[in-house]
Amino acid sequence: MAQLTGDTFAGGQALLPLDEAVRLLFERIPALADTEVVSLADADGRILAAPLVATLNLPGFDNSAVDGYAVRFADLSDGETVLPVVGRIAAGHAPHESPGPGVAIRIFTGAPLPPGFDTVFMQEDCRQDDAGTVVLPRGLVKGANARSKGEDVACGATVLGAGRRLAPESIALAAALGAATLTVRRALRVAIFSTGDEIMSPGETLRPAAIYDANRFFLLALLKRLGVAVTDLGILPDTEDAIRRALDAAAPAHDLLLTSGGVSTGEEDHVKAAVAGAGSLVFWRVAIKPGRPVALGVIQGTPFVGLPGNPVAVFVTFAAIVRPLLAALAGETWTPPIPLPVASGFAYRKKKGRREYVRVTLARDATGRLVAQNYPVEGAGVLTSLTESDGLVELGEDVVTVAPGDVVAFLSYAALR
Repeated sequence: MAQLTGDTFAGGQALLPLDEAVRLLFERIPALADTEVVSLADADGRILAAPLVATLNLPGFDNSAVDGYAVRFADLSDGETVLPVVGRIAAGHAPHESPGPGVAIRIFTGAPLPPGFDTVFMQEDCRQDDAGTVVLPRGLVKGANARSKGEDVACGATVLGAGRRLAPESIALAAALGAATLTVRRALRVAIFSTGDEIMSPGETLRPAAIYDANRFFLLALLKRLGVAVTDLGILPDTEDAIRRALDAAAPAHDLLLTSGGVSTGEEDHVKAAVAGAGSLVFWRVAIKPGRPVALGVIQGTPFVGLPGNPVAVFVTFAAIVRPLLAALAGETWTPPIPLPVASGFAYRKKKGRREYVRVTLARDATGRLVAQNYPVEGAGVLTSLTESDGLVELGEDVVTVAPGDVVAFLSYAALR
């Protein structure tokens, strides 16, 4: 478990640009050191802890990329070439001998090329007669349809770096190199909870003036998609003492404590005082909207993050702050998602110096161009604005106005999860 000091998140009260906030997270948060060995079947989504170095060439031998006829390029004439077919090689079978020049060999995809044979004709381009010869067309270049030993990966090359989040394609590469297991970082352990006398869990009979707890399940789903081991502490009693005791108990066994709401300055918001009493607490005033100052603290060396209470602000601040924080804790090599340039279908005004995120849907106009249309209701508490839109338009700190037709940066929800 990464052990943080009480002043890890200390900083000034000026608005932090988002990029600066992310830089500070990676600068100040040490990655956990615990690793484990997992099978390839269990490696998807895990963070690679040690580089994967190729112990063999890929492919391991010169082979044919198609079904056809293998020849020596030097045996081809300027026009059609007729050569006797003297053998047949299927995938998985090594040639028993190396034929001399002036002949062709029937070969199949993946089959090894005999020494000296460097070019393959596709079978549909050739004509074989009953006399055992094949007619090869003119115009093929040397090396066509042949895959060279090590052209994909050379033995000794580092193919996957430490810190990479493993995906199906990287697992396929590891399998192709014969790696049955991989060394990965231990899965992060995160405890989440909610507070508030007005909050109830889904399935319970709703009391008057109460609401169901959406944010806790929102965070639970977001964390599980990232392969995090989540402890759901449920809804804590809305008292400072109960919250402090729960945080003290959870901190030693977790890498992060996470909640939403309850950290403002109101007299009924007890999380702020509980965190301050159990450890240290600061507010980072990150220049983003929707959202508000994010509460960060340290309890027994474990980081605490308090997100805003409105669900849209929860999603934005999770993507902007918690996602890179989790990457730093896990030792993940992380870069922000790359936005897609699209045309704006709306007008918008914002303050300079603040990054804003606008919920949008995408559609194609009459010319086929992708156009982003803003969701008609802007409130940060409107959950349907997330379920009925496709993603966010990110407006940078220097942007003040957006006019219809302007090129804007679109981030899909899938890219932000």
